Amino acid sequence: MAGITLSPIQQRRLQSFRSNRRGYWSMWIFLVLFGLSLCAELIANDRPLVISYQGELLFPVLQEIPEQRFGGFLPTEADYRDPFIREEIEANGWMLWPPIPFSYDTINYDLEIPSPAPPSAENWLGTDDQGRDVAARVIYGFRISVLFGLTLTFFSSIIGVIAGAIQGFYGGKVDLIGQRFIEVWSGLPMLYLLIILSSIVQPNFWWLLGIMLLFSWMGLVDVVRAEFLRARNFEYVRAARALGLSNTMIMFRHILPNAMVATLTFMPFILTGAITGLTSLDFLGFGLPSGSPSLGELIAQAKTNLHAPWLGISAFVSLALMLTLLVFTGEAVRDAFDPRKN
Repeated sequence: MAGITLSPIQQRRLQSFRSNRRGYWSMWIFLVLFGLSLCAELIANDRPLVISYQGELLFPVLQEIPEQRFGGFLPTEADYRDPFIREEIEANGWMLWPPIPFSYDTINYDLEIPSPAPPSAENWLGTDDQGRDVAARVIYGFRISVLFGLTLTFFSSIIGVIAGAIQGFYGGKVDLIGQRFIEVWSGLPMLYLLIILSSIVQPNFWWLLGIMLLFSWMGLVDVVRAEFLRARNFEYVRAARALGLSNTMIMFRHILPNAMVATLTFMPFILTGAITGLTSLDFLGFGLPSGSPSLGELIAQAKTNLHAPWLGISAFVSLALMLTLLVFTGEAVRDAFDPRKN
């Protein structure tokens, strides 16, 4: 199978990116952490990964097994932390638990001291004020923050690129009306709007994504618009018009690849802005539903429990590491696409 052939300029950009060791390794560290968070159910879960019971292998992490299967009376899913269920399974087989035997919403009722409890061999990063394992909530919170940021960045980039391309390519009244609309729209107070709507609708992942998408798409418009304004009178564009190509074909096949250079350099910073935006809303209580694994909610708990420093330290280290890796990666991408450094 033939490998992918890169053009000379793409090879120079790739080499420039690799030569930035800080950004290059930051990208790989972030990808490893994100990959681990995608497997959060295999790392932190209150259900065993594998059970051998009466000679049969069961996988509770992938399926719901009723309590009746293990000699209980209830048709609902078994509680594997229940002493009766654990003794029954261990008497007829064995259980393989994940490294952290708690999910993000599992309450540890066996704590010897009141919550929030400090770090221990059972709870590596301690528990929050409801007795939930902080390490598990950090892993799940990391995943949902990155997924939210990636989704918002993807859709914001699509809308922003299309809006900027239309304004820059057509210019004139289209550009003037578009700029005036963006000026008015960007002046709306997003936080106040979220506060008002949160009293009407219960916030969730998709609801927050839609509200933030209404405002986040404007970040790329100016960059793409400037590239299209600059390139629309170039010789290759005039030649494409002379050949009879449609405006849509000229915009997205000939001009957009050049505009994407500036767009790609902004995407990592849009991602960090989306993550910090979600964290801020969760901290203020207008973000994800109560009980969701959230780094912002963990910061809010740290604020109200100053005697439990492990809460603030865990949230700060997680956010600082995530955003630092993304910023370093973004700087490396920006330098790779900078023609002055190629």
